Amino acid sequence: MSFPVLESDRLNLIDLNQSHAVHLFNQFSREDVTRYYGMDPITTMEQAEKMITNMNKGFMEKRSARWGIQLKETGELAGTIGLNNLQLWSKKCEVGYDLHPDFWGKGYVKEALEKVLSHCFETLELSRVGAVTFPDNEASWKLLLKMGFEKEGLLRNYLYQGGKTHDAFVFSITFEDWNRLH
Repeated sequence: MSFPVLESDRLNLIDLNQSHAVHLFNQFSREDVTRYYGMDPITTMEQAEKMITNMNKGFMEKRSARWGIQLKETGELAGTIGLNNLQLWSKKCEVGYDLHPDFWGKGYVKEALEKVLSHCFETLELSRVGAVTFPDNEASWKLLLKMGFEKEGLLRNYLYQGGKTHDAFVFSITFEDWNRLH
């Protein structure tokens, strides 16, 4: 099964490989990036390499997919976006995304999310895409609402990070929602 490369006006959503480990290290070693990611900052290049290995393994096992968000104009990797808990048999998954702070506020996640959701509903024929955010991550949950996701509620003590549990908001968009918006 080949990895689906997706394209938008400004972005290529690409398969991540070990050549991207330096970027992932530079991004995920930052507390301002991992603060709302559900993990503590990484501290070694080996951890970044293992992240990529695990992402690729998840895709080969048909339980996840993670794209690099690459800028067409410069070839720079701005972040990643992906599907977690992918369950093709029950037609659902969760989406997650991250960006290096140098690329915040430029609309890249919105553009990437549009392409990934299109892939989910039109190619994979999923019926639901969920998302989980920290309640304090206002930028993320506002984007989800803007993209047509509905807030379903609060998951108490759902995330564990920094030695303690955190609540999370849960959102979803369904195939019917997607079709109504597109």
